[in-house]
Amino acid sequence: MDTHNISQNRLAMTMGIRRSNVSRWVSEVRDPVAETMLEIWKALQKIDLVAAEEFIRLYLDDSAEDEAQS
Repeated sequence: MDTHNISQNRLAMTMGIRRSNVSRWVSEVRDPVAETMLEIWKALQKIDLVAAEEFIRLYLDDSAEDEAQS
């Protein structure tokens, strides 16, 4: 989010949720569920298409690594 100058507050407002939820994800206190990942992606598309594409790329790369370790 820093790379694309997207604040936690802006993402939260675009998603219609509290900033504290975004903060928990960013600080890795909680992981968003799969449905929320889709909502994050949709919100990022509204804010910055490049950020949305990078989010999906990073998410899918992490998912592939998790499966390879299993």
